[in-house]
Amino acid sequence: MRLSNMADYAVVTMSAAARHCGGARVSATELADETGIALPTTQKLVSILGKAGLLRSTRGTGGGIQLARPAAAITLADIIEAIEGPIAMTSCVESGRHDCAMEGTCSVQPHWNIVNNAVRGALNDVALTDLTQDNKNRIPA
Repeated sequence: MRLSNMADYAVVTMSAAARHCGGARVSATELADETGIALPTTQKLVSILGKAGLLRSTRGTGGGIQLARPAAAITLADIIEAIEGPIAMTSCVESGRHDCAMEGTCSVQPHWNIVNNAVRGALNDVALTDLTQDNKNRIPA
């Protein structure tokens, strides 16, 4: 399992935005410069993350980008799902999908929800604040 580049960049962008939390709003250009992500990609991410309710942008003097809610209330699952859509390890855990050739005969299908929920739960347990802290002083869980 691997995240797309866009999902990875979204996590990096959200982490950068969180570091400005409580301060002045930041521009997409500043986020691009800070993260090293190309400006057009950063602008696209800001738009997608804004539509997902994770970022809020304000135009005009004093405008810019800020988190739409506190960093502690935004999870890694929220960010990934904003870019990738619902987390689904296989098509049989996606609601309404019936495109598996083994559907109806697969002995593992009933168990994929357990795996999917475990992965989503693990991602949901990582708050954006966890991604902005200095790892040098953190004790591994």
